[in-house]
Amino acid sequence: MRKLLLYIIIFTTGLIFLARLFYLQIMDDSLAVRSQDNAIEVVYDYPQRGYISDRNGKLMVSNQPSYDVMAIPRNLKPFDTTEFCKILSIEPEELGRRLDKAKIYSPILPSVIIPQLTKAEYAYLQEKMRKYEGFYIQKRSLRDYQVDHSANVLGYIAQVNQKKVNEDPYYISGDLIGRSGVEKVYEELLRGEKGVKYIQKDRFNRDIGPYKDGIYDTLPTKGKDISITIDAELQAYGEKLMKNKRGGIVAIEPESGEILSLVTAPTYDPALLVGRKRSPNYTRLYYDSIAQPLYDRGLLAEYPPGSPFKTLTGLIALQEGVIDTDDRFSCNNGYHYGARRPLGCHSHPSPLNLVPGIAHSCNSYFAQVYRKTIEKYPTPQEGMDTWNKHLQSFGLGQFMGNDLSTGRPGKIPDADYYNRIYNYPTYKWYSTATISNAIGQGEILMTPIQLANMTATIANRGWYYTPHILKEIDGDPIKEEKFTVKNQTTIDREHFDPVVEGMHEVYKNGTARSLQIPGIEIAGKTGTAENYTKIDGKRTQLTDHSIFVAFAPVDNPKIAIAVFVENGYWGSRYAGRIASLMVEKYIKKEITRTDMEDWILNNSLEEEYAKPLSGEPFIINR
Repeated sequence: MRKLLLYIIIFTTGLIFLARLFYLQIMDDSLAVRSQDNAIEVVYDYPQRGYISDRNGKLMVSNQPSYDVMAIPRNLKPFDTTEFCKILSIEPEELGRRLDKAKIYSPILPSVIIPQLTKAEYAYLQEKMRKYEGFYIQKRSLRDYQVDHSANVLGYIAQVNQKKVNEDPYYISGDLIGRSGVEKVYEELLRGEKGVKYIQKDRFNRDIGPYKDGIYDTLPTKGKDISITIDAELQAYGEKLMKNKRGGIVAIEPESGEILSLVTAPTYDPALLVGRKRSPNYTRLYYDSIAQPLYDRGLLAEYPPGSPFKTLTGLIALQEGVIDTDDRFSCNNGYHYGARRPLGCHSHPSPLNLVPGIAHSCNSYFAQVYRKTIEKYPTPQEGMDTWNKHLQSFGLGQFMGNDLSTGRPGKIPDADYYNRIYNYPTYKWYSTATISNAIGQGEILMTPIQLANMTATIANRGWYYTPHILKEIDGDPIKEEKFTVKNQTTIDREHFDPVVEGMHEVYKNGTARSLQIPGIEIAGKTGTAENYTKIDGKRTQLTDHSIFVAFAPVDNPKIAIAVFVENGYWGSRYAGRIASLMVEKYIKKEITRTDMEDWILNNSLEEEYAKPLSGEPFIINR
């Protein structure tokens, strides 16, 4: 039996060895692949990135040649590092660090050692490349900006990170990828397809021609050219008006949802993030925590919307049937309720109904209208949730589904929110506890793009297309359903006419009568929002924000716009002037109100922004 067991063990071991040999020689091709890797070099031919033009065909972004110094660590031979570093203006220690990183990534695959040489650097180095075995130069294309504005819209490209390389087989170390703006969102359209060449090597690592006569080689495919909805001339003008100010401008074409202008201030020249100086320039911009030029205020800044929100307060009240356009409410320099501080208001005729209520921006009128809306229902919770659902139909309190690279949802409170903060049912709350919502203060927050979309919805009398920035791909209009299907609000069309009339009266006889543009009928709404921050751990009220919304012409709207100017005192002072000038620039293509333009261009808010550090007093509008 022992003898038989020995034979079984020997036989079994033999079978295992035979099976392993069969697998290694017949089934497993890893050694063949590894051998092939040693004999064949894969060389990528990078495509031209797609061009970006504005809505009128003006070229905004093209390409320029760039040259990367690449290295295959396994192929490196000893070289004169001092000369090499001098040619490329790099410290020897930094070169060593990059070569070590390349070796860790892969000893047999190429890595970028020195990115984005200039033409002069490339020409000088090319003559000496024979001395540096294992290095070679890879030609790529960098962006060439034809405009010095729209940095937040266009975005920038930079080297792909390792996480993306691991996730997407298209990319290898050193590739460039869109990192923000249009470049990021439409990366797959713009990048094109790389060409590939397989070069056969002999045992001395010398080229001996294309692998299998080049049957597997492919040519690069240029990225698709795209047109965006931005009007480059209007965008440049908006950035000019916002110089020495902070805030955002968003303009939308109501009939299409196309974004005409998307301004953030302060901003920067997009050319700063191109070439070998990209990294130090980006670091400088990133660490500017005061001006925050990389922070897109048009999409990310969440502000109290202030008085423009009163238009929605009126629309909801009309839809809920708690008022009609003739109902009048009195105002005694504000709305007094309980023992609380009243909602203050400026001097104007009283009592008044909806149209003059909007024209004169009466806080008392809209506070009473808001209370009637909430108190229509048996509980304030039911009233609040109804109010919330109406606002959500305008795209508020949520991401709207646009095609922009970043954004925030803002905030529209509901009953659950107030139940939490008031510890309901231990403590009950009523409509007066949320009365600041009536005038766009309280817990309401909106981004400039949401406020612009709200204005476009009013201009359309109750519907909107999802805002978007892509217009055409290789000359063909976009057909994506979410940008071509109307979003209907919960407010009936008939209720928008008196609100539009009130906004028209804002320009004719109301708070923006000094901002009229000859030959253009504009509907608008001024806004002033309280502004707080913490200074030395104490909540401090700063100078109010200036807010303005408008659309024009009133009966056939071509542009809807929202302007936020931080610490801008009151609505018509900064934001109203800027909005009116932007409307005139877009519709007339010229400026006749040069008095307003001169005032905006010659006035700065830099001293206002320095007050938290200087200790100067803030301007509080009561």
